[in-house]
Amino acid sequence: MSLEERLKAIAEGIVEREKRHAEGMANAAKKLEALRSTVASAIDAFNGAVAADVPHLSITVSAVRLDEKHLHAHEFELARGRHRALVIAKSKAEFTLVGPFKTGKSEGPCRTFPFTAESDLEDALEDFLERFLEEATTP
Repeated sequence: MSLEERLKAIAEGIVEREKRHAEGMANAAKKLEALRSTVASAIDAFNGAVAADVPHLSITVSAVRLDEKHLHAHEFELARGRHRALVIAKSKAEFTLVGPFKTGKSEGPCRTFPFTAESDLEDALEDFLERFLEEATTP
């Protein structure tokens, strides 16, 4: 069997395995897009309030993308300078809030919530965003 044939056979096996996660991945992406919209609106309000006097403290919110660490997840990132926070949606119907942390340092702390725990997530998200803003805007 040639190298190309071997790699094609491996790819076919991976595709077959991953098909089982397609619905969960699509659902995670949909849930995360909705949550990102909520977070982006809140961050836009924050950025609007700091823009005139301290524009260097503005926060960016990335687009939803495939998670860099977990195979079956999507993520978006909040950033200012080296300060980061991640919001992850996994195909197993969970959100995970990571950080805040500085790039080059260990990630964490992490908190995980099932998609069905909307009120718990909403409460945790407020605290999560407040901690990120405090750390990201403190010298």
